[in-house]
Amino acid sequence: QVQLVESGGGLVQAGGSLRLSCAASGRAASGRTFSSSAMGWFRQAPGKEREFVASITWSGTITSYADSVKGRFTISRDNAKSTVYLQMNSLKPEDTAVYYCAAAGTFSSSAQVLGNSRMYDYWGQGTQVTVSS
Repeated sequence: QVQLVESGGGLVQAGGSLRLSCAASGRAASGRTFSSSAMGWFRQAPGKEREFVASITWSGTITSYADSVKGRFTISRDNAKSTVYLQMNSLKPEDTAVYYCAAAGTFSSSAQVLGNSRMYDYWGQGTQVTVSS
């Protein structure tokens, strides 16, 4: 079983920055580990559906972003530490949400594939990000 634990959320003023981390441990029943998983960040604001934020391929070579965060957020991963990061700059009040990391057992680099929450089979518990105006 793969466990994902997010950290780094908090309260920040508009224009500020936060860095989220997601530490992975364990192994899927298939034998899949963090280093062979694509990773994604999603978020869910109160009263809204969960939405895609960013993804990164298993190798870390290809990333994709939602239009709403492009140019402000950066996803990265350290396979040696089994950790994926989300650097969030120039935060806006509309970025307020619970942020979730997720793991997908795919080697696809397609933004369409990795932007689909149904591709992800392991999810963290979420970390709250609140941006004040």
